[in-house]
Formats: sequence, C-alpha cells, structure tokens
Amino acid sequence: MPEKTTKPNIPQHIAIIMDGNGRWAKQNGKARVFGHKNGVKSVRSVTEGAARAGVKFLTLYAFSTENWNRPKAEVTALMQLLVNTISKETKTLNKNNIRLKAIGDLQSLPGNCYSELQAAMDKTAGNKGMTLVLALSYSSRWEIVDATKKLLNDVKQGRINSEEVNETLFNSYLCTHDIPDPDLLIRTSGEYRISNFLLWQLAYSELYFTPKLWPDFREEDLLEAIDDYNKRERRFGKTSEQLSEEQSAHE
Repeated sequence: MPEKTTKPNIPQHIAIIMDGNGRWAKQNGKARVFGHKNGVKSVRSVTEGAARAGVKFLTLYAFSTENWNRPKAEVTALMQLLVNTISKETKTLNKNNIRLKAIGDLQSLPGNCYSELQAAMDKTAGNKGMTLVLALSYSSRWEIVDATKKLLNDVKQGRINSEEVNETLFNSYLCTHDIPDPDLLIRTSGEYRISNFLLWQLAYSELYFTPKLWPDFREEDLLEAIDDYNKRERRFGKTSEQLSEEQSAHE
C-alpha cells in the first residue's frame, strides 16, 4: 500500500475527469465496455486513497450529457455497469464512512439506475467522512442554463429582486451549491481539455494532467497529483507578497 502523503496541504475537494477507458480497451484488443469495467477498479482505489489522505470531497465525471450520443450498445452497457457497481460498492462506502452524492440531470437516467443511485445515497447519507460525488448525465453548460432558468423563474415570481443577483446567489442555484469548489482537477489519458465539466466551479482550481489512461490510474498516482499540488502557490488573483503578509498576520 502506498504511503500517505506527508504534505500538510491536502486539497479539500478533488475533481477527476476519468478519461481513457476506450483507448485502454483498444490497446488490449477488447471492446470499449471492457475498459469501463476495468475503470471501476481505479474508482475504488482512488476513492479509498482519497479518503485515507484526508480529502473531504471527491467528484468523478462518470457520464456526461454528450455521452448519450455514443452507440446505443455502449450506453446500455455503461448504465448496467453503473447500476451493478453502485449496488456492489454501497457496503464498501459505508465501511469507509463515505457519503455518496450525485449531480447532473438525474431524471434522464434509466429508472433502475436512478433507483439504485437514490438507494445508495440514502444508505450512505449518515456517513461523516469523505463525500463521493458522481457527475451523471452532467455537463456544465446544462447546469448553468438550468440554474439560470430557476433563477429567472424566482425573479418572475417575485421571490428575489434582480438587484440581489450576485455570484453567491447564482451559486446557490447550481448542482454543487452545497459543495466547495474543487482545489484540484485531475484529467487522465493525456488530453488537455475541461470537456464541459464544472466550468463555473473550476475558476481558480489547479489543473493536473497525466498521460496515464484511467484504468491504469491508482492511489499512488493520486498521491503524486497531491504532491504536485503542494508545490504550487494559489494566489487567487493576489501577489505572492500579499499572501505572505496575510499568512504572517495569521501566525
């Protein structure tokens, strides 16, 4: 088992774009679904590793709204894999004190998938350790448009005044309203794109890209990303001197 990182600055929230399942399967001469099945092993390793490291929120981009456009057979296999995995992993989540949440257009999921997901969230709701967030049938543009519609409706109904609209209020209409913004985004497979994922929330996140395909990504790779994160200075628009002065004032 890899050693727990000795760095004191553990990201509170890590988001991951799990990319490369299809290419991994192709490299092994198998169908794409074979890659997705092996990707589940990485989910288990990374989730348990993040909890051990002290991460409070782990968000995994499991299925985007654009993924519905993939071949029907692959989508069907993915949904079935999702149902089976959620059902099997609920006990492990409880064992590790991990709470399960989901963001996205969940009503668009097949009935059995939504039912299993809701059951797992209910069974893990009391866990106080890390929160595992699955982004399912999710895209950031969908989320922002959906939030805007809800906000406009509340303005129309007179529940809020348009003058009250600011970043904090808008954020309260997003799927992630009760989740802190990611400190670190990881994308596997060597691609350098955000792919319509948490566009609003990633405004000041640190980005980490690795050439490893998702089925090969494990806990030790997560710890490498955390160590890299610790070497960075997060300024949020300020200067290094300002940060030093603020740190000195708090010591």
